Amino acid sequence: MTALVIVSVPLATIAARAQQGQSQLQLDEIVVEGAGTSQVPPAFAGGQVATGARLGLLGNTDIQKSPFNVTSYTDQFIRDRQARTASEALALDPSVRATQGTGAPFDSFYIRGFPANEGTSGEIAFDGVYGVAPSFRIFSDYAERIEVLKGPSAAITGVSPNGGIGGVINIVPKRAEEDLTRVTLNYASNARPGGQLDFARRFGANREWGLRVITSLSDGRTALDHQSEQSGVGALALDYQGERFRAWAYFLAQTDRFNAPARPFFMQAGVPVPKAPDGRRNVTQPWEYSDVDDRGGLLRMEYDVADGITLFGNAGASHTGVERYFASAATITNLRGDTVTAPQFYGLGVDRQTFEGGVRAKFETGFIRHALTVQLSRYHEETSREFAAARGSYASNIYNPVRVPEIAPLRIGSQARLSDSTLTGVSAADTLSAFDERVLLTVGVRRQNVEARNYVSNVGALASSYDKSATTPFVGLVVRPWENVSFYGNYVEGLSRGDIAPVTASNAGEILAPYVARQVEAGVKLDYSGFGASLAAFQITRPIGELSPARTFAESGEQRVRGLELNVFGQITSQWRVLGGLTLLDGELTRTAAAANIGNTPIGVPRIQLNLGTEWDVPWVPGLTLNAAVIHTGKQFVDAANSQALSDWTRLDLGLRYATQFNGRKTTFRANVVNVTDAKYWAGAASFGTFTQGAPRTYLLSMSADL
Repeated sequence: MTALVIVSVPLATIAARAQQGQSQLQLDEIVVEGAGTSQVPPAFAGGQVATGARLGLLGNTDIQKSPFNVTSYTDQFIRDRQARTASEALALDPSVRATQGTGAPFDSFYIRGFPANEGTSGEIAFDGVYGVAPSFRIFSDYAERIEVLKGPSAAITGVSPNGGIGGVINIVPKRAEEDLTRVTLNYASNARPGGQLDFARRFGANREWGLRVITSLSDGRTALDHQSEQSGVGALALDYQGERFRAWAYFLAQTDRFNAPARPFFMQAGVPVPKAPDGRRNVTQPWEYSDVDDRGGLLRMEYDVADGITLFGNAGASHTGVERYFASAATITNLRGDTVTAPQFYGLGVDRQTFEGGVRAKFETGFIRHALTVQLSRYHEETSREFAAARGSYASNIYNPVRVPEIAPLRIGSQARLSDSTLTGVSAADTLSAFDERVLLTVGVRRQNVEARNYVSNVGALASSYDKSATTPFVGLVVRPWENVSFYGNYVEGLSRGDIAPVTASNAGEILAPYVARQVEAGVKLDYSGFGASLAAFQITRPIGELSPARTFAESGEQRVRGLELNVFGQITSQWRVLGGLTLLDGELTRTAAAANIGNTPIGVPRIQLNLGTEWDVPWVPGLTLNAAVIHTGKQFVDAANSQALSDWTRLDLGLRYATQFNGRKTTFRANVVNVTDAKYWAGAASFGTFTQGAPRTYLLSMSADL
């Protein structure tokens, strides 16, 4: 039996006018079925987002039938924005904010007012599985989709390695959907050229074998002063699509090397945050560096035991190796922007292994249809580190950076075990549908065990450990009174590994018990003639570990975020597309060890996040498309006392692309300008009180040709 792919073509966008003034001829939707191997939901009208996304153990789910707010950004959108990383690809998501600046050697985010992927967490999933994707930065070369599932999701996806609460980012890898040979040349200011080869083929009598190879390399000076970056990617995807048995294998290698990597800033207590400098200004010295190498692999298998019953299994692993010499964060000491920086050598090794297995079954009980999944999972992580003391420090200024002679690093010479953890779980979920899927009820539960050990830094002696379990349920309801309107609601819990008491605590090194976060959400989704929109209201609460006046670190605080999310996407007309939305957040510290902070706004949570992107096909120049995007973020605090704040900011991006053919070969030219007005702004705050510079004006050029 050959796999089928169904392509939905909305012909409402195809019209004929015989004469001016005649009414538009609107045809019914045509559905085309044919041989194929597609494993991803098709794109929505306009091609920027997909019609469905992966919901953990629930698998690929249609957006309109999902009881959660989820967005899946397509490869086409990512390439048109010339987004190199996941952070850049999510720039138009109103629920997401990057908390790192341009030129930083890592990606970190806030989703719905909560941090994700901060530090060496590896919290970004790869094809729905943790423990495979790179730890620090995700390059877009190998991404077919970048999905954002918003809200706590441990019950659906399992505990993320560092317990992200606001949502889950999932990378759907590219595989051989059809034959392709695409060459791309690109250039970024100030002088950073690069190139990519994307090759895909299907083989066999029924095209059951697939091969996709992606390689890329870029090297040169970035838009930041005296900074250079060299990065390379190699990705291989193999698959077999048989009558009952299917398998996919992915292999990934990624390297990212910076000289003078951009770093966040700390603010000295009691000093207001100064105005942001020019985004090109770089306090980091040319002799400071960051070298990161990632290797990962994933094997997925499925076997149809009988019609409606499928066994599945996944096995993956990854290794991250880091060597860097820079300060974790420079400290700004006054309103003049003076800084003190103490670089330290830091070596890190992270090894991860992940295993999943289970069964999916579809059956009926009376008029109710069931889609049942039962899954077992195990994730293991070991981290070793060399972290030497600073040998000295240097003074500089954010407005007028000072170059200083190199300070030779202190070295310990070897890495000692820092931590290890094992996350095991068993989960079950059932989606019950009735009345031709007009009513869908999803219920599920996960029993999760978290076993963690923390070791003395640079020594490797056991400092503390725990072995805890928790049960996290979820329930979601979708009611579709009309074909193009869905009302939904959910209650879901998230589970996080407990925080580790800092060195300043009297119980330094102690690991707190796992945290449980809770979300309640309700909303409505619209899909009308190629235009989509959703409106959601939610509340998320989670405990916080903090220092007491007696310097004891304990789970004594609680953070609550209430919000409204509006998302828009798709086509206004056949030539005009929109993507973006608005998020309003009301964050509050509802419980805290410092009574004076109760009622304050949590670190990094703005009142408003606005994103609006648009594309317009110029009618009198076939193949030419203009695009624009406005991104706005409200004021954010960088301390729990709300005495230090980052000003609100707005950024404008512009671009164009021109699609044509040379000798019958599809060729696309793209030009984008990030931060057209060269606005000076602080991009965002991280949960531990650091903040970063925004991107300077940056020019991006590329040409891709399908050979």
